[in-house]
Amino acid sequence: MRRARRSAILPRVATPLEQLAAHSLDGFPHLMAARERTARELAAARERLAPVPRDPDAAVVLFGSWGRRELTAGSDDDWLVLVAGERRAHVAPAASAVDAALGRRPGETGTFADVSFAAELAGRIGLEEDTNRNLTRRMLLVLESVAVAGEDAHRAARDLVLDGYLQGDVKDHRPPRFFLNDVIRYWRTITVDFVGKTRARGGEKGALRNLKLRLNRKVLFAGGLLPLLLCHRLRADAIAPELRRMFDQPATDRLAEVFLEFDVDAGVRALTAYDRWIGMLDDDEIRAELSSLTREQGDANRAFRTARRHADDLQNGLLALLFETPLLPLVREYGIF
Repeated sequence: MRRARRSAILPRVATPLEQLAAHSLDGFPHLMAARERTARELAAARERLAPVPRDPDAAVVLFGSWGRRELTAGSDDDWLVLVAGERRAHVAPAASAVDAALGRRPGETGTFADVSFAAELAGRIGLEEDTNRNLTRRMLLVLESVAVAGEDAHRAARDLVLDGYLQGDVKDHRPPRFFLNDVIRYWRTITVDFVGKTRARGGEKGALRNLKLRLNRKVLFAGGLLPLLLCHRLRADAIAPELRRMFDQPATDRLAEVFLEFDVDAGVRALTAYDRWIGMLDDDEIRAELSSLTREQGDANRAFRTARRHADDLQNGLLALLFETPLLPLVREYGIF
């Protein structure tokens, strides 16, 4: 009797977020819907960019909610033309060509809608040349970016930055302090700049920005902190491959993977709160309402107070993970001093 042929199609493995969702009551519906939306929109953006001429070492990279795979109706298109090679005068595609293909410009901060060179992101870590813009681009490249053209160039650029952090700073069973300290520095920079921008805007409506800091930016930070702390389990030669594997995943998968190992209940609490926040962001009326409020007006607003409760639940879940599990000694040794 002939044996039945095995199927060449392997079953899809559930992502860490999906595995954690199985422990929750409703399965993180807003995060899952945002992932589906992101996948559709990424496919559409790749199709629009496919005819645009591109240098082999250049990539078009999207950041923020695109990189976290949590796109909502009001998400920005924060992008860069990222070059894995050295600086040069002319790069294809030009920023204007990307702008025309994608159709929506990012904010006017100057961080995005530009050409950036990975050698400078990796070669200017610290000291005067490491501007806020350079730090922001470098961190977002590693922590929450996705290519819509030039995936090989995107990976090469990210690897160049990772190598810049790990060179000479990798030891058996030790988190890479140089990289870890820069992730912590970036989080502190975000929080300090938030206050600076709020003061500079003179009381301009900032309730939504406050909530994004407490929720989206915190997920960004935790998604960088946890993989680096867990490098203490690895030999030196395994650290770079493991970090590449972790940073290939969206931040919520990184969080879910660690929660699944150390504290499922805290993970469900934290990511249920974050899921509900993503649902609020995807509601046009709620988003517009929050966008219209100053931070001071937020305390009297029902939607703002609800979102603050979600922020508190996310915070408490992360604190339980860091300070009430075997991660505590690592946080005490590497996260404080």
